This record gives sequence, C-alpha cells and structure tokens, in this order.
Amino acid sequence: MNAPFPTTAGQDRTLAPASKYRPRLLMALAALALIALLLLGLRGLRHWGTPQVDAQRLTVAAVALAPLVRDISAEGRVVAGASLTLVAPATGSVLWQVQAGDTVQEGQVLGRVSSPELEARLAQDRSAAEAAQADWLRAQAEAASQRGAAQALVASARLELQAATLLEKRQRTAHEAGASSALQWEAARDSLARARIQLDQAESALTLRLDALRHEVEARRAAFERARAQAQELARQQALLTLRAPNPGAIGQRLVGDGASVARDAALLTLVDLRQLDVQLQVPESLARELVIGQQGEVQIGGQPVAVKLVAISPEVVNNEVAARLRFEGAQPAELRQNQRLSARVLLESRDAVLGVQRGPFVEQYGGRQAWVLEGGVATRRAVELGAKSMERVEVKSGLVAGQQVVVGGLEQQPAEVLSVIVK
Repeated sequence: MNAPFPTTAGQDRTLAPASKYRPRLLMALAALALIALLLLGLRGLRHWGTPQVDAQRLTVAAVALAPLVRDISAEGRVVAGASLTLVAPATGSVLWQVQAGDTVQEGQVLGRVSSPELEARLAQDRSAAEAAQADWLRAQAEAASQRGAAQALVASARLELQAATLLEKRQRTAHEAGASSALQWEAARDSLARARIQLDQAESALTLRLDALRHEVEARRAAFERARAQAQELARQQALLTLRAPNPGAIGQRLVGDGASVARDAALLTLVDLRQLDVQLQVPESLARELVIGQQGEVQIGGQPVAVKLVAISPEVVNNEVAARLRFEGAQPAELRQNQRLSARVLLESRDAVLGVQRGPFVEQYGGRQAWVLEGGVATRRAVELGAKSMERVEVKSGLVAGQQVVVGGLEQQPAEVLSVIVK
C-alpha cells in the first residue's frame, strides 16, 4: 500500500560534455553576418537618393579607334547651270511657236514680235539712205564736171602763155634787127607777164576747186553711210523680232501669253541650257563656314553615288541657310531633270584612325564638355573634350579612353546637379 510514486529517472540519459570551441564558432558567424549587414547598409547609403534608369531606355556606345569622315548631307535640287531670259527687242505683240517644256535646238525659231512702228522706221531709214546715196552720186558727177571746167581753164591759160612767149620772142628779135619798135617789144613783154599771172591764177583756182569738190563729195558720202548705218541697225533690230534659241535647251516658262502686247526689253521667255545641270543644296549657316570651293562630294542617282565638286557658294544668308552649288566631275547623267530632288553630301574631312564614340544627343546637350560613363551598373557624369564631328561619330580629345562605355543617349533630361545614375 505504501508503494513509491513513479518518476522520470528512467528516461534520463547521460550526455557527452559540450565542446569548448562551439561558442566561438557561433560568435564568428554572428560577426560575419554583422559585417555583411554593415556593408549592405553602407552601399545603400552611398546610393541613397540616386536616380534609377531602365537600361532599355539608354543608348550605349564604346569608345574606340575608327575612321572619321566629316561631311555635310542635305537634299539637293537639280538646277540649270545657265538659264537665259529672252526680252522683247521692240514694242509689239508676241506670236509663239513653242510651248513650255519643249526641247529646242540652237537657232530654232521660238516666236516673233510684230512691231509696225519698227517696220515703218526701217522703211523710212532705207528711203533716206537711198536718197543720201543719190546725193553722193550726184555730188561725184558735179565734182567731175567742175573739175573738168577748171582743168580746161588751166589748159587755156597755158596756151595763152605759150602764145605770149612766142610773141615776145619775135618782137625781141625784130627789135634787135631794127625791124620793130621798142614799144611793140614792151607790149609783147606785158602780154607775156599777163599770161603767166593768168596761168598761176587758173592753177590755184583748180587746186582750191579740187579741194572743195573733194570735201563736198566726202560730206555726201558720210551722209549716205550714216543713213545706211541707221537703216542697217533697224534691219538688225527687225531681224531680232524673230526670236531664235541662242543655244540648245528647253523652254522653261513663257512669261507672256500668245498675242500679248509687250514693251521694249520686257521679259518674254526663259530658256534652260540642258547641257550643263548643277545640284544646288541649302547648307545651314553654322556649317557654311567650313565649305571651300573645290571640295569633293557625291549625289545619289538611282541608288548609285555620282561624284560632284563644289563650284560655288552664295555670299548671302537666306532663312539661316547658304546656297551651295555642286557640278558633276565626269559626264553628266542623262536621266537628270530640272528641279529633280537628289540626296547630296560634301566631304569636309577624312581621317583613318581617330579615338571617338558614336554621336548622340549628349554632344549637343552638353556642348561637347560632358559625357556619361557607364561602369558597374552606374552611369557617372564626367568632363570630356570633344573634337571633330561627323554625322555618325565624334572625336574624343580627352576625358575618355578606348573601351569605355558611354551613354550617348537617354540621359538628356537629368538635372545638372545629378552626377550619377543607377542603370537597372
């Protein structure tokens, strides 16, 4: 009845004594965990407040050595190297024989200007020229007649001189022989002197008359030539009333209608010389200073590049653009048309190996002074110096080395105070 109460002594087991190194291991593990937590905390603190950007929104390019070709690309327009404007040679009405767009050959008749006023003046001047010619011929005939009469007077005076000479000789001989008186000899000598004077006067009159007749004939001839020149000039102007093509080409535009009345020197028609076509392109004013006459370029025609050369640069800026003209170096392509649009570019510079990076918005955003360098998932803003720029690449002068990754696009909206960005 007095049996003992049951206990748990039968369930107890004797355990081995604990190792003295186990507490140290646990403390080491705890220390390592604490250090890891501290490192994570420091990293979080370091990037606390740093913006984060999705990597898919960024454009990243590597800095590398590569060729750099600087050029200017623009859309060009085919224009005529020479475009002539025909004007009215006189007041009148126009009758056309061609239409806009027609191809014409040199000397081909394009139309005619009817000018009754010019035709009337031409008829008057021709009549005046014929009258002046008749006066000139009449003056020549009168001069010949008067010259003959003057020469006859000289011949008569010479005969009288000969007669007076013979008479004086006879009278002198007779007087010396005593057959004639001294008075008769004196009379014969007076007749001889008078005949000499008459001959001198006749010869002088002949010389003066010949000079007068020559001047008169020359004056009549000059009047005739002046009238003839006026008639010839009006005839030349009348010939210009028939409008002819000065060179082969195409009719660009008829500036007046058929049968319209026009004034002298009024513009009538434009003629495009198709033998020489150029390509004109508009270059931004900021790039125009880099253009130099003689620079090489190319245009795309039918998907094929065709070599051209810069031949002209306009000195005038219009709408912040400068007009430049390119000319084909070889044979002009046959398929060109006036005002045809072509893709054109002008080569400014070409270098084989240049340290650079792909061109992107960061070039214009920071003026070539800053760039975002991507390292370890963090893009950091860095000061750089950029050089020559092409359409695809930009030269790196300092601040970057080959192999570095640069965010060339996607971070333009970051504020200026942001110096780093986490790329996820």
